[in-house]
Amino acid sequence: MSPSPEAEAHQEARERVAEAAARASRTLWRQVDPAAIHSSWLGLLARVLLIVSGGQLATARAADPWLAALLAPTGEDESAGEIVPEMFAGVTGAGAPLAQALLTPMWTTLVAVGRGVPVAHAMARGEAVLDAVTRTVIADASRAADSVGMVARPAVTSYVRVVEGGACNRCIILAGREYGVSKAFARHPRCQCGMEPVTREHRPEPVDAKDMFDAMSAAERKKTFGEAAVKAIDDGADIAQVVNARRGMSSAVVYGQKILKTSEGTTRRGIAGQRLKRFEKTGGLRFSSDSGARARSSRPRLMPEEIYKQASDRDHAVRLLKFHGYIV
Repeated sequence: MSPSPEAEAHQEARERVAEAAARASRTLWRQVDPAAIHSSWLGLLARVLLIVSGGQLATARAADPWLAALLAPTGEDESAGEIVPEMFAGVTGAGAPLAQALLTPMWTTLVAVGRGVPVAHAMARGEAVLDAVTRTVIADASRAADSVGMVARPAVTSYVRVVEGGACNRCIILAGREYGVSKAFARHPRCQCGMEPVTREHRPEPVDAKDMFDAMSAAERKKTFGEAAVKAIDDGADIAQVVNARRGMSSAVVYGQKILKTSEGTTRRGIAGQRLKRFEKTGGLRFSSDSGARARSSRPRLMPEEIYKQASDRDHAVRLLKFHGYIV
């Protein structure tokens, strides 16, 4: 489902806060003395903590006004109570103290230096970690406040995932999916995706991952999915099958040839597993000894990259993409 203008504006406002906090944090990191990384970062930590927790507080405070503006026109803004924004600041999404998370850049740098990495390069690693931590904890605080605000409103029955432009392929395949209001939000470090409430009167318009793919430029597609994946999707492969396959990707040697394969979707219940199973009657396929649905096909499921290496022409590639469960 596509986000409303209000949901997009809410997400963009959160990203601006996170960007400002990340920029200010990086400025302080660059004041660290390379000859005394531990002590100098501890000396700056209170200021960094104030900046990042301030970003968390600002985004958490935006949750109730956003939900009220979104749902008031439909008469569905009745709430069990107001959010307490302060409860979302000073901790990470996992509930750990924020100060502890902000020590991670320092430890990352010190470990790298201890392994012989040049100090300048180690400091750059630490800065990248600080940037990721800052953006992640602010986004987590914002989403947590949004979620609490939705749960507090009886009219909200579920939420849809709002995927930002430039999101990773794993997030894109989740675009527009609807989840129960109490379902935890799936995210990764630096994830900037958000959520929008669904009520009887407020239902965002449908959109899916393929719509987002079609709206991308050729360069954006290649950067996000990879050249072989883009080619497979253009040939009709299901976008979710292509992206999910990479989770279980590995290499193997079959008949003396090194191939790229995946274990994703190869159980008896998986699409690829069901299609590969057709060869079982001829003795060409066996499943692992695991019982029930967990049993996996012994025939390797090829990655799209491998399929294009082996296919003699486009028709052959399409047949292989269907056989290995990428075209459904």
